[in-house]
Amino acid sequence: MTPDEAREALTALRGEVAKAVVGHDAAVTGLVIALLSRRHVLLEGVPGVAKTLLVRAVAAACSLENRRVQFTPDLMPGDVTGSLVYDAGTSAFDFRPGPVFTNLLLADEINRTPPKTQASLLEAMEEFQVSVDGTPRPLPDPFVVAATQNPVEYEGTYPLPEAQLDRFLFKLVLDLPARDDEITVLERHAGGFDPRDLSAVRPVAGSEHLTTARAAVGAVAARPEVLAYVVDVCRATRTSPSVALGASPRGATALLVAARAWAWLAGRDYVTPDDVKAWALPVLRHRLALRPEAELEGVTTDGVVTGVLDSVPVPR
Repeated sequence: MTPDEAREALTALRGEVAKAVVGHDAAVTGLVIALLSRRHVLLEGVPGVAKTLLVRAVAAACSLENRRVQFTPDLMPGDVTGSLVYDAGTSAFDFRPGPVFTNLLLADEINRTPPKTQASLLEAMEEFQVSVDGTPRPLPDPFVVAATQNPVEYEGTYPLPEAQLDRFLFKLVLDLPARDDEITVLERHAGGFDPRDLSAVRPVAGSEHLTTARAAVGAVAARPEVLAYVVDVCRATRTSPSVALGASPRGATALLVAARAWAWLAGRDYVTPDDVKAWALPVLRHRLALRPEAELEGVTTDGVVTGVLDSVPVPR
């Protein structure tokens, strides 16, 4: 398979997902980039904006196994990773894999579970394995976590620690749909559309397309001045007077990863500063911690990142 064939399949994927999800084109592209990069995505939006449907539709169009875990206050780490179960017939403990052993894991309302269970995903997200009783067990390839959270509910939630937030390539915000998009949603439901039935979404890509695409993305060139631009953008977040904690070197790496994948999807074998600017907001917004006084003044991380992009000189 050629890289052009892989790109064509991943481009067609967005059209297939649109059969089930209206709008949210940027979120679909973000999930595709995450699959190409073997990174993870945090989806934030109010209930009812199709976060779960979006993940399921992408999995269907990519021929990937998809499992969903509803994170609740009583969820235990073993409910995610799996556990050892005693088999009376063999008088031994057998490992029963948890739902994390899949290609695309939907961690629904991840901020509703205590930090101990949240932390059970850290090893999986970073090392692509889970350790139970001291034995590491590799996860399937590809493996991507798509976590969701609700931005408006605070009671009964546990904010994600910075170390875990830093493992997400993107934080994608799913806004309420535009009026015309919402009318389209209602027209589809009036016509009998069932969001639980994704049979209309054809599998147009598979693991072989992702493998070929990853190799091609790895060959995308980044000039020294573009690398310096990525570093300057991230360093500028650390010196902003509104920020208590800026983007780490992992954030700079993530920004370069996203820019290279986006450049390849656009049909180029080199990265431009515009590629960096296109994905700076979803890559960096969740990696910044604002000072309390800045939050009281209404400053947002999106505003800080936008200001940084406006102030850092762009290489030509």
